[in-house]
Amino acid sequence: MPDPISPARAQRQGVLVALAGQQNAGKSTLFNVLTGARQHVANYPGVTVDKKHGQYSDDLGTVYTVDLPGTYSLTSFSLEERVAREFLLGDRPDVTVNVADASNLRRSLHLTLQLLELELPLVLALNMMDVAASQGIQVDKDLLARRLGLPVVTTIGRKGEGREGLRQAIRGVEDPQTDMGQPDPGTVVRYSALEPAIGQLMARIATEPALADLPRRWLALQLLQGDPAAVQLLVDRLGDDGTRALRETAGRFIEAFETEHRIEVSDHVVSCRDRTVERLLAGAVQGAGDGRPSLTDRVDRVVLNRWAAPFFLVATVFAIYQVSIVWGYELTNYTWPLLAKGREVIAGVLPSADFLVDPYTRSLGLWLVDSANTLLNYVPIFLILFAAIAVIEDSGYMARIAFILDKILHRFGLHGQSTLPLILGGVFAGGCAVPGVMATKGIPDTRARMATIFTVPFMNCLAKVPLYTLLLGIFFVEHKSLMMFYISTMTIVFALLVAKLLTKTVLSGQETSPFVMELPHYHLPTVTGVLRRSLERTWQYIKKVGTVVLAVAVVVFALLHLPGLSAERKAHFEAEAQAAVERFAAALEGNAYRDVALGENLVPLINYFTDYKRAKLNATGRAGSERVAERFQARNADFYPLVKPPSGDRDARKAWRELRKLARARQGLRRDMREEQIRTSLLGSIGRGLEPVTQFAGFDWKINIALLSSFAARESSVATLGVLFQQDDDQNASLEERMGAETRAGGATALLAVSMILFFALYPPCLATTIMVKVQTGSYKWMLFAIVFPTALGLGVASAVYSVGTALGATGIEAMSAVYWGAVALLLVVGLLSDRQASRRLRERLAET
Repeated sequence: MPDPISPARAQRQGVLVALAGQQNAGKSTLFNVLTGARQHVANYPGVTVDKKHGQYSDDLGTVYTVDLPGTYSLTSFSLEERVAREFLLGDRPDVTVNVADASNLRRSLHLTLQLLELELPLVLALNMMDVAASQGIQVDKDLLARRLGLPVVTTIGRKGEGREGLRQAIRGVEDPQTDMGQPDPGTVVRYSALEPAIGQLMARIATEPALADLPRRWLALQLLQGDPAAVQLLVDRLGDDGTRALRETAGRFIEAFETEHRIEVSDHVVSCRDRTVERLLAGAVQGAGDGRPSLTDRVDRVVLNRWAAPFFLVATVFAIYQVSIVWGYELTNYTWPLLAKGREVIAGVLPSADFLVDPYTRSLGLWLVDSANTLLNYVPIFLILFAAIAVIEDSGYMARIAFILDKILHRFGLHGQSTLPLILGGVFAGGCAVPGVMATKGIPDTRARMATIFTVPFMNCLAKVPLYTLLLGIFFVEHKSLMMFYISTMTIVFALLVAKLLTKTVLSGQETSPFVMELPHYHLPTVTGVLRRSLERTWQYIKKVGTVVLAVAVVVFALLHLPGLSAERKAHFEAEAQAAVERFAAALEGNAYRDVALGENLVPLINYFTDYKRAKLNATGRAGSERVAERFQARNADFYPLVKPPSGDRDARKAWRELRKLARARQGLRRDMREEQIRTSLLGSIGRGLEPVTQFAGFDWKINIALLSSFAARESSVATLGVLFQQDDDQNASLEERMGAETRAGGATALLAVSMILFFALYPPCLATTIMVKVQTGSYKWMLFAIVFPTALGLGVASAVYSVGTALGATGIEAMSAVYWGAVALLLVVGLLSDRQASRRLRERLAET
């Protein structure tokens, strides 16, 4: 779909509509109602604020729709405000839909008045009418429309109600032949004593041809309020000299007004708008402010209670993990057989295996399939996880989580606006550090913004969940719920402690800024909305598996196959294989099936044997076994008696026994060759070279390789482990079974899993996040710091826990419990000390005053 941002292209191809509104007014929900599935998400040029755009068609053509960032005003004090205002001024949409919260019009109409001053064709959408009705609020939209002089429609976005009326209103405003009574912006809000200054500045602006496309009244108001972005706009259009006269004129007006009235211009503007809103709503809104507490108020008295709030927060996190990770994991018992069958189909299409070394196309193909299958097996978990998070978001409780956490963040050097990046990074799970780091741009305080950038990667991003699930499925089957509770809440504990450490050391010297937020009304999530977001986010995960993870898998494949075995070692394995074949031939001397089993038939026969064995292992029930027998008998009737000897056929029975011996010998040789090839490869050499350092954390060379590959993409850790802990040709076992059997055989315990979990939780950000750290900080130094510091911290913590736990003979759950509650105790101590220090500084300031 073409990008609808260019007004010229929008005029030529269709109508450009912008949705503007305050946060929590249901603007994005209404955008989804208008556009359906035909929408895209990108970034506005030069900034990291999301640009959501879509389209829909009606009888008159195509309507391109842009969802602007939620904003309370059109000043330039926040990134969202600047992005929304620059789009409205620069692209001049054909129609702007102002989405307002019908249950709180007094607040919402302030933005409406500012949009009118931009002289934009406007439609007012009174959304959340169901919430207003539940509070006993009645709105006379016709009276409000007459007073504002613009069309007013009512909608309930989450239920999809009002869509057609809104679409008709958009077309009515856009049609130049239709007189919708769009008002003169000067007649809606009158600024009393400020009007003469506004008029003179407008007259001065009118003499500048370079400013002809800008709304004069709006620009005059911005100059009188000292808006730096408006001044910069003048400089860009007129240059410094051309701007000087206007700035000096505005400065004289500001000084004269504030001297005479003893009030700042911006405060006077806000008060005039507030009086205008009161006049507009008088008689148009009934039932508001009757003193009865709303349902939201009654619920908040419980869930935001000082003592109950932490309990509800922890219970919510625990419930999400219980439903998605613990119960959702049971669904993998159904998905894995499907993925295994898919692997069989692909393996049948690829070139056949040789006796010792397979063709590269087969090796690489099965490598990619195994890498993808390992991660796709967790799709049911993510579907449930994303649905649970969508329920929390749509209900309104997500904002309460931000409110609850805000009280804590300030004590650890973070800002209230750090909450959103942390949530995006994965306070629950299923987040991603990339948008989390991107979202830090809106934090006004430099120290808090930098601390947030470095702590967002500690969150439970989507890509970490497969490794956690894998390790819990192997080592903590009986303590899954408790371990997932530890993991999900431990990351925020670590993040707060690290943020405090950074703000007291490398980021010291900056003060945090106050944070103001608004809590939305509670809503009942819709099934459609929850399913849409769950499917969208899961699809993003699947696309990542099909792109980034597979790209990393190809690189890892190459690094694990270079430089390859030496000629001497190849000759050794070939000699062993020849000896096994000769023993097989000698054993079949005089056997009726000798000609069927030897010569050119040998390799096809042994592949047939291993395929049959693997198919029988994957078959379910007697009917499944019978289908396998029919399929293989049809595939090669001559080979079938050697894999399923008929009763009474002694030659077939003997040939089957000898073939089984040969298959085992071949399997052992192939496994030894792959093991030696991986161990002596470039990546294997690096992994073994790190063992002297990582041995204190319990990591061997295979784990080192997996962790190294995860730097490119977190998911690659499990995908790489899925191949390193290889399966034999006649197997199709899950990674839990393969890795569990091999690690336990090597003496590994749950303590190793704890060490890996702790290291992975503190591990440096992935490559994409590292690049975003560079973008947001503008410094390669900080990008390098984001890699080195977490590596040292994670390896230090993992090594200490593994070494001490081994020395004390602690179990995995004991070690994890000790680390978790020790970190919580340290967090409480640091938090209490910070609170006392803040109180002491406040008393000192009051004493000085």
